[in-house]
Amino acid sequence: MLFGRVRGQAISTLKYPDIAGYRLLVVEPLDKQLQPTGPLQVAVDVVEANQGDLCVMVRSREAALALPGHKFVPVDLALVGLVDEFNVRPDGEFDFTLKKGATRYS
Repeated sequence: MLFGRVRGQAISTLKYPDIAGYRLLVVEPLDKQLQPTGPLQVAVDVVEANQGDLCVMVRSREAALALPGHKFVPVDLALVGLVDEFNVRPDGEFDFTLKKGATRYS
């Protein structure tokens, strides 16, 4: 999974038929400190992101599988989530808090 920030929208007059209802957004890949890591890229928008949103992206086969109801679509990058809150912990720090739930821990 990758992080990216939406920078704009790409307009396409001709698309593969299975992505006809989806927007193509221009995104800037980011690292875990939210610093740019490469050139702008075009991604299929599955989550209805807006300009400036911090998003979770997937590549390759995962991107092709991200479009609901389609078995295969020729897509290499897709936005699959919007980030509401983002916290980076120092390397080596780990939170092992077990929360009460349906699964019993030993």
